[in-house]
Amino acid sequence: MVISKRDQFLEDHVLLVILGSLIGGVIGIFVSSVVFICIKSYRELSNTQIPTPPKNSLTASIDSSPRLSTSRSAYELQDCVSPCFWQNHHNKDVIPISDILNISYRDIKKATKNFTTILEKHSFGPVFQATMPTGEELAVKMLASNSKQGVKAFQTEAVLLSRLHHRNLVNLKGYCVNKEHFMLIYEYLGSGSLAKLLYGEGSTTLSWEQRFQIAVDVSCGIEYLHEGAVPPVVHCDLKSANILLDHSLRAKVSDFGLAMEDIFNNKRLSSEEENGCIDPEVESRNKFTKESDIYSFGIIIFELITAIHPEQNLLEYIDLASASPEGVDEILDRQLVGNCNMEEVRDLAKIGLWCLDKLLRNRPSIEEVSQAIANIRKHQIAEESKISFEDGDELQVAAKETEVSRVSARTNEGILFDIV
Repeated sequence: MVISKRDQFLEDHVLLVILGSLIGGVIGIFVSSVVFICIKSYRELSNTQIPTPPKNSLTASIDSSPRLSTSRSAYELQDCVSPCFWQNHHNKDVIPISDILNISYRDIKKATKNFTTILEKHSFGPVFQATMPTGEELAVKMLASNSKQGVKAFQTEAVLLSRLHHRNLVNLKGYCVNKEHFMLIYEYLGSGSLAKLLYGEGSTTLSWEQRFQIAVDVSCGIEYLHEGAVPPVVHCDLKSANILLDHSLRAKVSDFGLAMEDIFNNKRLSSEEENGCIDPEVESRNKFTKESDIYSFGIIIFELITAIHPEQNLLEYIDLASASPEGVDEILDRQLVGNCNMEEVRDLAKIGLWCLDKLLRNRPSIEEVSQAIANIRKHQIAEESKISFEDGDELQVAAKETEVSRVSARTNEGILFDIV
């Protein structure tokens, strides 16, 4: 049988059509698979990002009361930030942070006088004072080039701070990324850290009222992190050096979430634990919890009462104070002797001991701590009112009752004193 050229042409044409269809089908299946995988990955990534608080969420309000939070579970710090923020140490990989200023490296260099205005040094790097062209004072925290955290620590705090707003948390103003330079720019708090005021050269003598108010401020800041933030945040490095004070000596909590890897470094952890700054349970459990923050806050309470640095065997003095109801009288800061209400001091020391309980389940929540501290002042005012009533001073009784109402109303705002 002889096949004509026409039939041969048609046969070849059919084969080409079939072959083209097969190739097109394979390509189509491949492209569809790629698109499906991309969409699935994008959805999974979106689900791992930090939850956006609802419109009227506590995180959206600067002075929201954390007591209203319905979320009670603690998150490890690693769970607080989306994995998409853990990038390599390259400028091109840094994800821009919304709602905060991106300040140029040149402007920061000029504002810090070529980085000569150093304020202090931390494990993650130095902090510089910056004066902007507008006259605004800022604090620039530079991530050290040899920091083990790298960009992780930088982005952790930037992401957290851009979402957390409270009067007792340090306020993030902006950030700067330039090649290998990573900087966080904060409001400048002129009075420095609590540690500097208590132990620095020529340190300022803090009155009892000021120290008590600092305890109130810190408890409110931590309460917001534990109970008001979405998701909750464990500070992980709470200590007097990370409590900053403004010109009115009102306290703000800083550095939460920083240096996670350094904290678990054996050398640093053993040193901090030996000094009593970190809960001994942290090493055995290999993680930080709300209870470990409570322990650290207990240490801060006794620093306020005694002005004794944890490195100066503070825990031994605390053991002495726990021997009797009035044991704290023996370790009271000499600057406060005769210049404070000893009943308030003893009551605050009891709260400090409660926070330092060796059993985690026996430690109070930060909400219980805040309420207990507030009750100290309300109880004292009530006692004074009772004495005035027994003396028959009706005007003074009325004044004290008004004061009790004022304190109750202001407790939720975290303010117990008007400090001039």
